[in-house]
Amino acid sequence: MANQASSSVDKDAPLKEDIRLLGRLLGNVLREQEGDAVFQVVETIRQTAVRFRRESDPQSGSDLNKMLRKLTRDQSISVVRAFSYFSHLANIAEDQHHNRRRRAHLLAGSAPQQGSIAYALSRLDDAGVPGSAVRRFFKEALVSPVLTAHPTEVQRKSILDAEREIARLLAERDHPLTPKELARNTQLLHACVATLWQTRMLRYTKLTVADEIENALSYYRITFLRELPGLYEDIETEIAAQFPQRHAASDNDMPPFVQMGSWIGGDRDGNPNVNAGTMTHALVRQSTAIFDFYLDEVHALGAELSISTLLVGVSPELQALADASPDQSDHRSDEPYRRALIGLYARLAATARILGAAHVLRHEVGSAAPYDTPEAFTRDLQVLADSLKSHHGASLIKPRLAVLKRASEIFGFHLATLDMRQSSDVHEAVLAELFARAGVASDYAGLAEEDKVALLLEEIGKPRLLHSPYLAYSDRTESELTILRTARDIRRRYGDRAIRNYIISHTETVSDLLEVLLLQKETGLLHQEWDNATGQVTTAHIELMVIPLFETIPDLRCAADIMERFLSLPQVRHLVAKQGDLQEVMLGYSDSNKDGGFLTSNWELYKAELRLVELFNRTGVKLRLFHGRGGTVGRGGGPSYDAILAQPAGTVNGQIRLTEQGEIIASKFSNPEIGRRNLELLVAATLEASLMPHETAGKHAKKLAGFESVMEELSERAYRAYRNLVYETTGFTDYFFAATPIAEIAELNIGSRPASRKSTRRIEDLRAIPWGFSWGQCRLLLPGWYGFGSAVSSWLHEADDAKEQKKRIALLRTMFKEWPFFATLLSNMDMVLAKTDLAVASRYAELVADKKLRNAIFKRILEEHERTTTSLATITGARDRLAGNPLLARSIKNRFAYLDPLNHLQVELIKRHRSASGEGRTLDERVRRGIHLSINGIAAGLRNTG
Repeated sequence: MANQASSSVDKDAPLKEDIRLLGRLLGNVLREQEGDAVFQVVETIRQTAVRFRRESDPQSGSDLNKMLRKLTRDQSISVVRAFSYFSHLANIAEDQHHNRRRRAHLLAGSAPQQGSIAYALSRLDDAGVPGSAVRRFFKEALVSPVLTAHPTEVQRKSILDAEREIARLLAERDHPLTPKELARNTQLLHACVATLWQTRMLRYTKLTVADEIENALSYYRITFLRELPGLYEDIETEIAAQFPQRHAASDNDMPPFVQMGSWIGGDRDGNPNVNAGTMTHALVRQSTAIFDFYLDEVHALGAELSISTLLVGVSPELQALADASPDQSDHRSDEPYRRALIGLYARLAATARILGAAHVLRHEVGSAAPYDTPEAFTRDLQVLADSLKSHHGASLIKPRLAVLKRASEIFGFHLATLDMRQSSDVHEAVLAELFARAGVASDYAGLAEEDKVALLLEEIGKPRLLHSPYLAYSDRTESELTILRTARDIRRRYGDRAIRNYIISHTETVSDLLEVLLLQKETGLLHQEWDNATGQVTTAHIELMVIPLFETIPDLRCAADIMERFLSLPQVRHLVAKQGDLQEVMLGYSDSNKDGGFLTSNWELYKAELRLVELFNRTGVKLRLFHGRGGTVGRGGGPSYDAILAQPAGTVNGQIRLTEQGEIIASKFSNPEIGRRNLELLVAATLEASLMPHETAGKHAKKLAGFESVMEELSERAYRAYRNLVYETTGFTDYFFAATPIAEIAELNIGSRPASRKSTRRIEDLRAIPWGFSWGQCRLLLPGWYGFGSAVSSWLHEADDAKEQKKRIALLRTMFKEWPFFATLLSNMDMVLAKTDLAVASRYAELVADKKLRNAIFKRILEEHERTTTSLATITGARDRLAGNPLLARSIKNRFAYLDPLNHLQVELIKRHRSASGEGRTLDERVRRGIHLSINGIAAGLRNTG
């Protein structure tokens, strides 16, 4: 045991050294910038907080509170800044340590790590899955991370850039450095920390959609453009090693099965700032980013491929590319690769200008015709590769050309697929106006559902349009129609992959889906041919897949029924057949959690997936699920790898899309190595979930049915407990708005979308993202656990006798050990509870002026927390949080000492801010800024809180 402990300490020693180094540099900067007195205040608070946490010393806690209360406004802001920056620096050190440990594992030649492609392939091989099935998976799969701009990203790009440089310098220290090089590295780290201190952490102006687009594009430049093609190469290498019979496969065997998606610029639901202009701007900026990459890479290839025909031959096709080049220099007459690449560069530059690029950094040698399609560019790159391969130059392909060719297949000229999203009530309002103005139906919105469906199907099948260019319509109707026409134009300009999905929020009926089909017809996106004799439609296809989003608990329960009625319509079934007998369905984690609580949300999602799989198998349509996961566990967060493997059998099947939101994007993809690892985890989990054999019959099926029966019972109990607190308790809304920084979060310039769908204080109207974010800030994280304890304890206590209760406990423990869904559920809740701190939360409760209300509600929360932790320990057998993940447990424990001052100061500053908010009083802008800085620091310290 002593040796094991020593080994564990040794493994973490570099992490501790990095944190000490960064903390020391931050202290030095603080002393230089703010003076010795401020440094001493911060250092005293730090030492007291650490002592309180590590030694559980009540006196230290009392001393800490007294110190924090005595701070002046300016001192408070300096302390908030110091501890916020430390949270950011600790994150960098931890990320670097993860990279370090992974490299050490690879260097040691150990068995493949869980979550790697090698591990997944090894599992499949052991399970008897043939190589042909693996190859077929990669030919047919679609794995798509979709970046969204939900308002929990509290970091500015300038801060991210500085932190990225700190990460690079830390990584440099893992390599042997001379004393002079080490000193230089330390100086540069000091300069970076000083830059951070002098860089404004917060935005003073509201973030625009254009800003969100630029922020997202930075992750492509940092990670996706190079790491995603590199991942393909890794996968090909691993498959060749695991299934050697594939060694003769061609380069084109693996299509671009991982494709990036985006909602930024196309997600209109509740965001009045998104329109046709933002969609166009998004594609222009995305296209510019990918052309900048292509042009740089082609230019670099031209410098590298200096091959002379005086020494080696080339293919006729390559020579034809060279002859077509505008480069006629005698100096390169024997260098056909360079001449060909100069021609490729000229064609790319011409294409970039046509597609909206404002400028091309390096001007081309001469003019050339633009590419019609990205596939034409890929074919030219293939010509280069084939010529090199057939003329002793195969080794020259891999360093750059292979990556560039793969990138052209993945990103095309559009970079990422832009999804469109709008609420169903908007579509209804637009069509109600079109119907009324056309004299077809005076009150479409008032029709019964079956009448709506009949009318929509009738109109979809008619050759004439409802919209007339000679009539005036409301601004909303004109805007919505213009947006769809713009989507059509974008597809013509950038290719079909540029926009191909239309997501309908709040899908509650079949008519919600048919409305978007009719709107596509109105705007040239639904194409039909009619039989002139009968006037009937003979064939049809749509350009945008109509995707329902089922969000609330009632919506999830109705999802399969709605899809069954939708797919049973002959016109719809024809359209689905035309899109490859594939239909996507999106499931919303955030709103279902806010609606029904953590346990019920997860269970209803699980059941909805099972019912959808059964339906789609019966109808012969392939199901692709789009998981609308957020950052917090309460919004479907937690490790993506575990979440995918915990999906019900048959729900992944080689097809998966999932959202990456808010600060989780920065956490996963702001470091290239970590970004590559997260992409690999996603692919590996999808591969395993799709191909690993599932036991679905006999004893296993009977046992699983028993598990599901228990979950149904627990879910109903948890639902009642959660709804009773959040929606049925008088005064709960007042408690929430007072005891969390929701009002201050709404003031932050962290997104283009409002925090609430309507200008009310109703929980129903509040967006799920700020709802969860607020509970994270006050360290209760209530959406990630509330209701579980009541469900389990009441179910156990209703047992007839002690013997029956023991049987129920044994069953819960078996569920935890044998059912991935239940194990993942409890693991995620365990992590949330590890980050929960009731003592800190009690300070926030003091912000509730009504003492009776405060005591009543906080007492209920305390009691439910006790029931939840007791129930969790009863099932897992672990009394301590994160017993199965000691590295994360240590990380969280170490962070608490640095989060405590931030939380306590946030409460003090909120008190001052709110007390000055009365009529005729002047708000102190610096106090408000201090609150926002504390929000940033706490979010960074807890990481997945948005």
